[in-house]
Amino acid sequence: MTDLSPRIARTRASLLAAGFDLLVERPIDAIPIDDLVAKAGVAKGSFFNHFKDKSDFAAAIAKEVRLELEALVSKANETVSDPVERIAGGMRVSLEFAIRQPKRSTALLRSMGTPTMREHPLNDGLRADIEAAASRNLIRSEAERFGVLYWLGLCQVLMQDALIGRIPLSEADKRLSDMLVLGLTGLGVPAKRSAAIANKQSIGSKKAI
Repeated sequence: MTDLSPRIARTRASLLAAGFDLLVERPIDAIPIDDLVAKAGVAKGSFFNHFKDKSDFAAAIAKEVRLELEALVSKANETVSDPVERIAGGMRVSLEFAIRQPKRSTALLRSMGTPTMREHPLNDGLRADIEAAASRNLIRSEAERFGVLYWLGLCQVLMQDALIGRIPLSEADKRLSDMLVLGLTGLGVPAKRSAAIANKQSIGSKKAI
């Protein structure tokens, strides 16, 4: 996106902020544009100056949160070289994000624009880790094609579970460990190694996001 004037940028920010607030209450399909602009305190025409339609708006919401989440995953994995451990670390960060940032996580999961295509730029990091793991025969060969969708789906289920059940940190590690073992063995990682990797991924001992 090209640089926006301060006034235009404020309008766009107000619309996105309103979207985050309303997505906590209901999915994007149930949010009329009139409600969005009323919540943002802007004219209805301003919405269409920034977004083609609600799908485009939802995609913008999803992109903003995914960029934030991917930055956290990259930071958590910056000293990790093993691609399988990097994949596991991404799931840990996703669950921690859902626990500590429920509003933004809810907006992401309720947005129709959540990018799940293997080739989507926001999935570059996960795709690279899966390809690296497959090339080293650390996971089954089928995972190279379908692993991104599979792993994103598991992360979304775990995040949704955290949001619905409001998982306390005291229980989060057990939920994470169970899903990691399930997910990693599904990718073809041996059960013993999956359990060992899962045991290293702890949320309770990590600093808050």
